[in-house]
Amino acid sequence: MSAGIDIGTSTTKIVISQFSLMNMAGGSHMPRIEIVNKKVIHRSPIYRTPLLNSTLINIQEVKNLVQKEYEMAGVTTREIKTGAVIITGETATKQNAEQMVHELSDHAGDFIVATAGPDLEGIIAAKGSGAFEYSKKTGEVIANIDIGGGTANVATYKSGKLLGTCTLHIGGRLIEYRDSCIKSISPPVKKLVGQWGDSVKEGDSRNSYEVKKITNYMADVIVRMLKRKLLPSDEALLLGHQPNWEEEIDSIMFSGGISECMYQHENVSASSEPYNDIGEMLALSLRENKELSNWKWVHPDETVRATVLGAGTQTTEISGATIQVDASALPIRNLPVFQVPLGFDIRSGLKDLDKAVQKAVEIYDPNRDGQNFALYFTEIPYLRFQEIQDFVKSILHSIKVKVAPNQLLVVVLESDHAKVLGQTLNVQNPEQSIICIDQIKVEHGDYIDIGHLLKTGVVPVVIKTLAFHH
Repeated sequence: MSAGIDIGTSTTKIVISQFSLMNMAGGSHMPRIEIVNKKVIHRSPIYRTPLLNSTLINIQEVKNLVQKEYEMAGVTTREIKTGAVIITGETATKQNAEQMVHELSDHAGDFIVATAGPDLEGIIAAKGSGAFEYSKKTGEVIANIDIGGGTANVATYKSGKLLGTCTLHIGGRLIEYRDSCIKSISPPVKKLVGQWGDSVKEGDSRNSYEVKKITNYMADVIVRMLKRKLLPSDEALLLGHQPNWEEEIDSIMFSGGISECMYQHENVSASSEPYNDIGEMLALSLRENKELSNWKWVHPDETVRATVLGAGTQTTEISGATIQVDASALPIRNLPVFQVPLGFDIRSGLKDLDKAVQKAVEIYDPNRDGQNFALYFTEIPYLRFQEIQDFVKSILHSIKVKVAPNQLLVVVLESDHAKVLGQTLNVQNPEQSIICIDQIKVEHGDYIDIGHLLKTGVVPVVIKTLAFHH
């Protein structure tokens, strides 16, 4: 069972999914456990995100919503083995955002990953919207533009491979209304109009020409972002890095709350009162933008629920079955990954292992307070018995530079070496607690969560980029 919980700028959504695992290898081969079926068994209504004020999330009310939806789905927290809590958009900048995800991840299930960060939001939304699958089927370069209340999270894919991401301060709740007047304007929009010398301010009419000028400009910024030609003036709306893909985009897909204004997938009667913000005007500006119409528009599978469905059904991977784990040390959350390529030459690769671990300590434990990290070994050649012994000896020697060398040793491998390396580590140092898993592909700088050992002898693994943006 998997839970997806998306706490966004405007709305909060929850889905419960069920995975089926199967050994895809033949009887005489090494087991290869894979997820073969994913079924969404419960979708919550779209809730307004509970806030105490403009800077604080109402943590207790979010917990109550989650508990209520679990009861509606007929599941208990003990049954939830994986999934994701995603704090998205402007909500990730709230003072208690980090406290929120950690409290909720403890409250919501036996193993559930807490994540935030604009790049990851875009990646998950692209999987929930159908853009990822579309790229796999067609081989086209597609940009999924997920626009909610506070941010536009963009992820580009080609043939199922992530090419790059970008996030903009573009969303429906960046200008909010009360009755017929502007109630609030977000800092990025104030910065933008300040560059123009315009005086859009709280108290102005909601129907002012200036507001439509802002949403039209947001649509133009999305065009320039897709072309990787942002102007210096556009950077008032840039959150983080510039668009970082190189390929030309063939097609675009919109998801998120603003795309719901375009496509109206949801049952309107199930929604709460109308939103007093610029969401519908922004959707109109996107539809009217002539340059955006030059790209092929692909209809999304999901609009406002894209991120939560991606979180609940697309974030989990399954390790190999030939692994060595200290089950008492699981689950592990938010462990940074340091990549060590061996260059397909074990002798020369191991020469630099001590330096690599020293560098990992400098990056992840600069204050020398015992922050752990996983070692991710890539480019491993075929290993003979003596080379495995030397490999393990080098690992055990290299970790002596850590403040706590006897802390849990986590080794992640792409190739099927986890069982032999783990068992050899146990023999060479029986006191060392070890997690050694394989058939996992991560990137340098990612974070991983590793869940409880399942009956099939594998562990669920979630790979993510973890970043609270302030």
